[in-house]
Amino acid sequence: MHDVVLDKIRKTYNKNSLVAVDNVSLSVNKGELFGLIGPDGAGKTSIFRILTTLLLPDGGNASVSGYDVVKDYKIIRNHVGYMPGRFSLYQDLSVEENLNFFATLFGTTIKENYDLIKEIYVQIEPFKTRRAGKLSGGMKQKLALCCALIHRPTVLFLDEPTTGVDTVSRKEFWEMLKRLKSQGITIMVSTPYMDEATLCERIALIQSGKILSINTPANVIAQFPQNLFAIKSTNMSGLLKDLRDFGNIESCNAFGEYHHITLSDESDATQHELKTYLESKQHENIVLQSTTPTIEDCFIQLMNNQDGGNSN
Repeated sequence: MHDVVLDKIRKTYNKNSLVAVDNVSLSVNKGELFGLIGPDGAGKTSIFRILTTLLLPDGGNASVSGYDVVKDYKIIRNHVGYMPGRFSLYQDLSVEENLNFFATLFGTTIKENYDLIKEIYVQIEPFKTRRAGKLSGGMKQKLALCCALIHRPTVLFLDEPTTGVDTVSRKEFWEMLKRLKSQGITIMVSTPYMDEATLCERIALIQSGKILSINTPANVIAQFPQNLFAIKSTNMSGLLKDLRDFGNIESCNAFGEYHHITLSDESDATQHELKTYLESKQHENIVLQSTTPTIEDCFIQLMNNQDGGNSN
């Protein structure tokens, strides 16, 4: 059974000049942790606002828990929890006051649903009298999640919940999501961080309002069409330029300690020719080795295919 369904959803802004969501179709299974992965401006927030009935689509159909996002918006609002990308709680209210307000809004109490938020709330309970605007990024994140859960939703929408949050808080947050999923809540989360894609059961990669791929993270990686190589030298910035000038390079992108490349000819002879070429450009300590693609590699490859170009 699907808890979230989008069928050819379309949304445009600025009198049809900007297509934010371009005929998007996808479905999220009941009890699934599903990731919408893409950079800023890809259309993630527009999709979330449509699914939480805050924005009307210009075309297509969408449903949440079997209810139509246009016709049944009042019912959907009682069934879903929504954590927008920007911190939207009341900055002048305390932690406890914010939580009480949202519980009252949905006709419930903190006590009634405390078991659902307990593991999260105990981390911020020592600061329950502190104003929300004075909390750290990680604490704001936990409070916002508690407020989104306080009415015990069946579907939870989290729009870029870890953006701007420190690494430790990011890790803690994903652990919290795993525990929530184990309680049967369907979770749809968006993120621009490609490394977070592997923490989801299935993902949709999105760019410029279009879906590039929908699959499990492992299958997305398995479908990378070529062998991928990692390469480095003592002059990484110069290496990037020289690689892009080499005839057999199909794609070349910087990835931290290494650059990732694909070759139109992957033979040992070509690899030797590449090393010889780079040595002639005064590169030293050259390391060239096969590597496993990341979700980011796959995203770039799919994006280049969509654009009909390459990253050279």
